[in-house]
Amino acid sequence: MADAIKSELVSLANRFTDTEGANTSAIPTLSFYRITQRNTMMPAVYEPSLCIIVQGRKDVLLGKDVYRYGAMEFLIATVNLPIIGTVVEASEARPYLVVKVDIDIKQIYDLLVHMETSAVASKRSDRGLFIGKVDAAMAESVCRLVKLLDTPDDIPILAEPMLREIHYRILRSDYGSAIAQIFLKGSPMQRISVAINKLRSDYHLPVTVDELARLADMSTSSFHAHFKSVTSMSPLQFQKSIRLVEARSLMAFAHMDAASTAYRVGYESASQFSREYTRMFGNPPGRDINRLRPSSPL
Repeated sequence: MADAIKSELVSLANRFTDTEGANTSAIPTLSFYRITQRNTMMPAVYEPSLCIIVQGRKDVLLGKDVYRYGAMEFLIATVNLPIIGTVVEASEARPYLVVKVDIDIKQIYDLLVHMETSAVASKRSDRGLFIGKVDAAMAESVCRLVKLLDTPDDIPILAEPMLREIHYRILRSDYGSAIAQIFLKGSPMQRISVAINKLRSDYHLPVTVDELARLADMSTSSFHAHFKSVTSMSPLQFQKSIRLVEARSLMAFAHMDAASTAYRVGYESASQFSREYTRMFGNPPGRDINRLRPSSPL
């Protein structure tokens, strides 16, 4: 890839990130991240999206699996996933910079009709997270979309075809066939995604694996195996991770206390919540949030 494209993306991302953390844009599905401190922990429930690091490096923890990616590499999440990201390369002079494009399921469906990746629904389940190198075509597509922010009057007309092109580049990547599986009706990955969406929306409610298996139209044993293949976690571990990530956000941004938060996200015991929170984030809730508030955002 030409250095000129990389330099332009860094310059653009710098220009459109005027605050630490998440930065939205005039294009609703396009956003940016800027982090200037190393070892900044960023727990989040990733929704289907394309994230390109244009500068810096980050480690991503999904269950017990660690993924590492850096400048001009992408991360694609095809389902909702509770992830703990840690920025490992950043400074005031060279901040960690990310361009994020939300994946539009309708765009993927429409493109699959015209592509070979729609021909066969695999019987296996792949992980719902992929990391790869950004090629010149994808970089150019994303660069043109970001530059559109300089001409806001053009956004209503030109953003949609540019976003369609980026979705096409995603499907043309090395992981295109695997990514397509999550959107092919009846494939194991698509059925698992139905259960994942249920856990995401109703994370605070009790649920059994048998209920989720019925929702996915699978036997309990088959559902459990496929779910772990996609998420690297059991269904109940997945739900717990979502609860804890949501709890951290509620305490940090809604200024809720730990006990109230525990019950809000579905825990019956505040002490159990504190133990599991400490295990996941390394500090008990009060200490973690006190450390977080004066410094970097999630």
